[in-house]
Amino acid sequence: MDAETESSDPGRRIRAARTARSISLRSLASTIGVSPATLSQIENGHTGLSVRRLEAIAGALGVSAGILLDGRDDAASASSPRRPREAGTHWRTYSPLDFDPILLGALDEFLDVGYHGTSMRKISARCGVSVPGIYGHYASKQDLLMTVLSETMSELEWRADAAVAEGHDPVGKFCLIVENLALFHTHRRQLGFLGTSEVRALEPANDEAIAARRNRQQVTLDGFVFDAVRAGDFHVRDPGDAARAVVTMCTSLPNWWQPDGRLHPEDIAADYVGFALRLMGHRAAEIKMTASHEDSAPRRR
Repeated sequence: MDAETESSDPGRRIRAARTARSISLRSLASTIGVSPATLSQIENGHTGLSVRRLEAIAGALGVSAGILLDGRDDAASASSPRRPREAGTHWRTYSPLDFDPILLGALDEFLDVGYHGTSMRKISARCGVSVPGIYGHYASKQDLLMTVLSETMSELEWRADAAVAEGHDPVGKFCLIVENLALFHTHRRQLGFLGTSEVRALEPANDEAIAARRNRQQVTLDGFVFDAVRAGDFHVRDPGDAARAVVTMCTSLPNWWQPDGRLHPEDIAADYVGFALRLMGHRAAEIKMTASHEDSAPRRR
């Protein structure tokens, strides 16, 4: 049996981290497999907290267990750093990838031959920066991969936050976060592909950090699904499995979508929102896209 933590402070930090991420108590409880009453007791320090359960909560919230346990950092502000958002940029608007030449060269190498198939010398040849010059900015090949994946998550995160902010109810927020996932994994197809193909090359600590940020995206979508089920808007036998299927459907887009193909990213996003709603058993799965979406780039014919 797992040893229990002695302090009641983890409960306070769990509540702070949860509310900072706009995750309801019911949604987090469902994600970690406990009742809302049990989670409430944990947050208020009225029941013991096992190490295993602490780790499950930390994973669902996208923070380290250490932060929740000993308060090395304020849990309410313990979110991963966001890439600065360009002033005036809407979450549906995509400009060319803003990476420095070294990162662009590394990205191309990783995509062409894989992380283990390339070297700093090959990346140097690709980007036109000397090997010593690369080391002046990045400590290692692992640092390059981690930087690319961290930048990927930062962009996805600010776009997701902005998208969800436009929603007014669980179904609306669900539609917006699905739309964002589909747009991101088409407009940023290369980053999305790298995120699935080379994440296994990350060292353990880096892998844990990226996994936590991905989990946070899943937990956010899960919350909207469970809230919509409780409101009677979604009718699905297993909301958790259905939510994971929706995310997987979107993150697999880089495996088949091509920028010169028949469908524009906005076509894909509209279709995928409809697919996701039907998967959730929504009664009115055919929705109208918002006016701002209709004003975006024209569809290909």
